[in-house]
Amino acid sequence: MAEITRAGIYDIPAAEYHRDPVPGGSLSASGVKKLMPPSCPALFKAWRDGGSEHKEAFDFGRAAHTRVLGVGDPVVVIDADDWRSAKARAQRDEAYEAGHTPILAKDDAVIEAMAAKLREHPIASALLDPDSGKPEQAIVWRDPETGVWCRALVDFLRRPVPGSRYLCPDYKTAAKVDPESIQKALWEYGYYGAAAWYSEAVQAVGLTEEPPAFLLIFQMKTAPYLVVVAQVDPDSVGWGHARNRYARDLYRRCVETDTWPGYADDQVIPVQLPAYATYQLEGALQRGELDPEGARA
Repeated sequence: MAEITRAGIYDIPAAEYHRDPVPGGSLSASGVKKLMPPSCPALFKAWRDGGSEHKEAFDFGRAAHTRVLGVGDPVVVIDADDWRSAKARAQRDEAYEAGHTPILAKDDAVIEAMAAKLREHPIASALLDPDSGKPEQAIVWRDPETGVWCRALVDFLRRPVPGSRYLCPDYKTAAKVDPESIQKALWEYGYYGAAAWYSEAVQAVGLTEEPPAFLLIFQMKTAPYLVVVAQVDPDSVGWGHARNRYARDLYRRCVETDTWPGYADDQVIPVQLPAYATYQLEGALQRGELDPEGARA
């Protein structure tokens, strides 16, 4: 695997990117999520040192990325209804060993239908137009404040258009794509932080001086495979920048001291019921479903 020691844009296989080609290590948007609450540095280190993780849900997303973006790990279609048979599992393991993405035939048909539906969407198809940029490009840069090396694997790196705001699209498969579900995903999956991370990446390598427009392309994994393009608002991106800055500083301190703390390594922490549980119990008390004397004990 080639080592990357200078900031820039690199066209490298995704597998090399995920193995981290920066000597001494670098921080990615996925790493930030593993480093920060509700995770912790100890879990980040275990994740970093543990290698790649194979999950069927991840395989579906990777295969969809390959079909939609036209680049990525080769997809191996397994002619089986599920993974219960020994033969199907053996074929799946062989695909993993070769660095390929195994997918069941029924899921492959779904992914093909998704890719066709996305090509029909006027905005999403234009954002991912092969003539406007290159898919899956790695960006490596060094944070000037902390000296931490950072990296990002951009789904589709568009070429700058003079006089126009830089657009940074990112493709996501999802169970639901209604506005409320997308808002929840910004928080639950840390997409607001990724929006800031990728924005920092394209600015760090000089693709744009002004903050770009970060556009999430969501697509349903079930028929009719709806596509929704959502632009992350500046306030949400701002929270992402704040989180990323803290994460880089935390990562720097952990690396310099080779200390990766857990949640409470040297203390006993107080715990109490979450607010929603207390609210429900107070309601039960008012309805006479709890002993009031016990509640005051």
